[in-house]
Amino acid sequence: MCKRRVDACSEPDFFAVSGRAVKVPSGRAARLAHLGGLSLGVMGNVAGQGLKELGSGRRPALPQLLMSPQNITLLARKLAKMRGAAMKLGQLLSMDSGDFLPSELAMILQRLRAEADFMPPKQLRDVLNQEWGMGWMGRFSRFDVRPMAAASIGQVHYAVTKAGEALAIKVQYPGVRNSIDSDIENVLALIAWSGLLPPGLDLGPFLTLAKEQLHEETDYAREAKQLLCFGDLLSGDTRFAVPQVHADLSTENILAMEFMPGQPIEDLLQFPTEDRRAVMEALIDLSLKELFDFKLMQTDPNFANFLYDAKSKRVVLLDFGATRPVNAALSAAYARYLNAGLAGQETSMCSAALTLGFLNEAMPQSMQDEFVEMMHLAFAELSKDKIFQFGQNELAHDLQQRGLQMAERSREMHLPPPETLYIQRKMAGLYLLGRRLKAEVDLKNLLKPYLHGCDQG
Repeated sequence: MCKRRVDACSEPDFFAVSGRAVKVPSGRAARLAHLGGLSLGVMGNVAGQGLKELGSGRRPALPQLLMSPQNITLLARKLAKMRGAAMKLGQLLSMDSGDFLPSELAMILQRLRAEADFMPPKQLRDVLNQEWGMGWMGRFSRFDVRPMAAASIGQVHYAVTKAGEALAIKVQYPGVRNSIDSDIENVLALIAWSGLLPPGLDLGPFLTLAKEQLHEETDYAREAKQLLCFGDLLSGDTRFAVPQVHADLSTENILAMEFMPGQPIEDLLQFPTEDRRAVMEALIDLSLKELFDFKLMQTDPNFANFLYDAKSKRVVLLDFGATRPVNAALSAAYARYLNAGLAGQETSMCSAALTLGFLNEAMPQSMQDEFVEMMHLAFAELSKDKIFQFGQNELAHDLQQRGLQMAERSREMHLPPPETLYIQRKMAGLYLLGRRLKAEVDLKNLLKPYLHGCDQG
């Protein structure tokens, strides 16, 4: 019933998924069994490698045995096979806290961002039968069984209706919604069991962040509303394209959208400097509008959420599952922080940093002083009257190294509250994209509309 159909429609080859068809375990017991099997597999590898080390006259060290290449591969593959919260947590940690995690654990988590397993045809057919009813294929002239894209929550299929409308159909993996909390608790317990977490690293904020985001991302009705909202907000902005929702084909577990052509945003690296500058300035400007004007932000900076349509020179915005409202007080605190920092007003800057959670009065004074120095360093770079060159600027690396040194000297690592982490993750993702594209951007000019009482040069 769900065989691949081929017709005169052009094939969206640039979306080709390189993963495998692997059934998603949909029940809690099945998902827990996967983690139990993972633990046994890891310990089996440890025992086997330990015997080899002893046989060679070497005394094996448990951390090295735990993080052997075999175990790294096993852990990454097992979490990717589970998908859902297990995989998403790894993706969130690899982006949000990779700078603070041991290189071995960061390697596992980063691999999850490249995995792309998808449901086998039978499981896909069962999901679609349940959502659309038997005979659903009669509504389409084409439905591609192999997905264009596969991620932690669901996979996306290309389809053409009988009326000739090209659609992107996002299908949620079965069981993902009901297993979020247990998945995250189990995976965190597994990571903690490995002994790889730094002693002072509290993953509580990430736990909260991951659970909240996943519950929101699995609510496809909510995402459809956000698509409509951003479509309205950006209707007059020719720099962006937002897919239209097809409500007649959308359900609790399926989101049907207009198919929009484009290529991966990273491909812009091969485009002229002006094209890269225009795209990065557009995305940074959009994020500033989200924070200060819309007070509504798409907080997931995953590169896969953006495409570039070279023909229309528009950025296609694809995924709004992680869209969150920005509290007016938080938006105002960011405005105070930005203005005070650029104006060199340390007292006001620190006050805003306390509100945002960057600083904490319980932090040792020496740590507070170091953090203030880091803030001055960042704002000094932003204040310069020159084009910001993402590909050559070492600001992020310098701040990262200072942060790691602070963490090594402290028994506890302070992290901002989740509502601030959402915004910081978006900004960090934009910085990573800017570096990937080696973009050159007039940051100060982009910030001008939000500066009040600062020297705008």
